[in-house]
Amino acid sequence: MEMYFIQELFTGFRGKRVSLTFNSCCDLYQQVVSKCKILHGRFSSTPWLCSPHLQTIFLQLFERVPACNYQRQILKTSDGGTIALDWLRNVNVKIPSVEGFDGVQSDDKTPIILVIPGLTSDSNSAYIKHLAFKMAKSGWNVVVSNHRGLGGVTITSDCLYNAGWTEDARKVIGHLHTQYPQAPLFAVGTSIGANVLVKYLGEEGVNTAIVGAVAICSPWDLLIGDRFIKRRFAQRCYDKALGIGLKVYAQLHRSILPRLTDWDSISKICCIRDYDQHVTCVLNDFETVDTYYRKVSCSSYVGNVRVPLLCISALDDPVCSRETIPWDECRANKNVVLATTQHGGHLGHLEGLTGKSLWWVRAVDEFFCAFNSSSLIRREKIQNNTVNSSPLKSIDEAPYVNIREDGLVTAFGEEPSGELGNEQLVEDDKVGDSVRVNNGTVQQEPNATTQFDPVRCPNINAMMVPIKNCLNQLSGRSKISMWVLACVAITTTWPILGSLLFKRKLRNNFSSSSTKR
Repeated sequence: MEMYFIQELFTGFRGKRVSLTFNSCCDLYQQVVSKCKILHGRFSSTPWLCSPHLQTIFLQLFERVPACNYQRQILKTSDGGTIALDWLRNVNVKIPSVEGFDGVQSDDKTPIILVIPGLTSDSNSAYIKHLAFKMAKSGWNVVVSNHRGLGGVTITSDCLYNAGWTEDARKVIGHLHTQYPQAPLFAVGTSIGANVLVKYLGEEGVNTAIVGAVAICSPWDLLIGDRFIKRRFAQRCYDKALGIGLKVYAQLHRSILPRLTDWDSISKICCIRDYDQHVTCVLNDFETVDTYYRKVSCSSYVGNVRVPLLCISALDDPVCSRETIPWDECRANKNVVLATTQHGGHLGHLEGLTGKSLWWVRAVDEFFCAFNSSSLIRREKIQNNTVNSSPLKSIDEAPYVNIREDGLVTAFGEEPSGELGNEQLVEDDKVGDSVRVNNGTVQQEPNATTQFDPVRCPNINAMMVPIKNCLNQLSGRSKISMWVLACVAITTTWPILGSLLFKRKLRNNFSSSSTKR
């Protein structure tokens, strides 16, 4: 059971500190995470749940969860699929779940949190209710996007969800942003839902309406996770339980899945890999299961995330191994902060003597509240408003290039008339399109003017400009660097100068001696 009760006993059940991994230039940490006391504190497990397995299964077996009265909204997709969106605005509103939905006004500015559940989970799962209740109590509008065929909604198209299926998330996010354009849109993904969310953010880059996101217990690398979940007896139990749940999910919609023909093999599914082999690969045209795992793992997309993202994982997670965590990718991305706890299990993190509270739910609540009151929220709003603006012409689309005096390369497009094109480029640059690189960050100079070389072919002097600028930046960082460069120059040239002086002295001595003779 991997109990750590004795360890906690010797430390007085103080728990261990949360470890944070981030880039040194991360604005998300400086402006948001640095203000979160929970992420800078300790996580202490419930004393009688000092085991990753107890942390994982306790919430599922003993559903001590708050009551959530959802309002349901049905969303149709382009391929005929059906997605159930369950809304929770206020925990005190006693409105039964209905098919029609008119609970949120289109001009409502209250922030919306989109929740993407994990494998075989929906809005009625215990941890989803804990999250929805906590965030709704804090004044947020929460909407849970149930996977196709879950949440009491039948499959209406020949398509099932999987770990890399981001089309439904893209559809839901676009719908929410269109219907409620004035409300900031956040997202939380749990387990497989975290993989879907991070993959979606990596695919979209800046072209997303999401202003901030949190990924909880993401599997990160499904290929490594597949090997891990088959190593020990305890992991194989989780694998079997999830595999049987997926088998029941497929059999429930058998009449609407004509492309699945080998139902004898499907009826014998006893693990996740069997389901992916007989169902996922068939419906999504993957050659092998390993190919599917490689293509949909979000660890390959985390480097492309361009919106603030907080990732929370437990190092003793019995389902998603710590071996899958992309430490270097998270550290290299300035938009990502990775928080890891020594204990907590999978989607557990039960704390307190009674085990009624989930630590990661409190961390998400604090993070979003700090984010919503920071300057990052305004920056993301401005970025979302300019997503649909027409992009500037790329250098690759122009037949000629020009090197400025400051070393930047600019493009000459195919203008109707050459004189007009150059004048327009200069005017655009005067408005404030000049960019300066300083200490690894890109800054914009508002009133910079640029003179273009009338000759389109760059000369030797122009090509030397970047080298000169690099030397100027290297020598101009501080006065100390000037002395360092001088010392290096003297140290490296002294042997050469010494040898030349020594040879000249020998030559003079030799000539003088020969003259005397």
